[in-house]
Amino acid sequence: MRRVVFNQKGGVGKSTIASNLAAIAATRGRRTLVVDLDAQANTTRYLAGDGLPEGAAGSAEFFETTLKFNLRAPQTGDFVVETPWEGLHLMPASAALDELHGKLESRYKIYKLRDALAEVAGDYDEVWIDTPPALNFYTRSALIAAEGCLIPFDCDDFSRRALYSLLENVDEIRADHNRELAVTGIVVNQFQPRARLPARTVQELIDEGLPVLEPYLSASVRIKESHELARPMVFLDPRHKLTQEFEALYDAIA
Repeated sequence: MRRVVFNQKGGVGKSTIASNLAAIAATRGRRTLVVDLDAQANTTRYLAGDGLPEGAAGSAEFFETTLKFNLRAPQTGDFVVETPWEGLHLMPASAALDELHGKLESRYKIYKLRDALAEVAGDYDEVWIDTPPALNFYTRSALIAAEGCLIPFDCDDFSRRALYSLLENVDEIRADHNRELAVTGIVVNQFQPRARLPARTVQELIDEGLPVLEPYLSASVRIKESHELARPMVFLDPRHKLTQEFEALYDAIA
């Protein structure tokens, strides 16, 4: 199964959600690959920490090869590294993705990621794709390559307004490029149950028939510690409430 975590709005937890759900998949014995397409490389730092091999090739180098003719085309696995966690592999990101964006878009390399992931379909049970906070070449490539789309949602009015446009964009990608693409669900992040506005906002989404997933992910300072230590929650604190919520969320979509 190939899943993309996508939202055009920044700061909604895409990297956190993709990394933690992928980590849980790995603990369940699932051979798991995470593809980081965000030049900020938050997912890369979260999963690899300081352990990324010097000069390791990743998503930028993969896309760069698509701009050249090679007698021996590199294999997808050449751009994948191991993480400290058993069964969890990573195609890391770097700032070089920004430099390549215009060239890739003008040369229409939009299907290359789909083809690359098809090449390693037998090597992984799950693929999780983290995307930049924009509807750009990399995001479209991910949506074309994926089967399921998870949408992180912060409980505020700005996020709600952006959500409708986002769903329309996913529908357009499905209609034009990828009939297999489906919205797996909306992931409510940083939820504060005692606050009136978040609960009301989420209920309105449910009333509109949108696929809001449960459980909602709680706001917790522990997740910041998880980021700083480069240890997904299931490895940092398996008994923490937020870890249990990630586990239950994974079960809901698996």
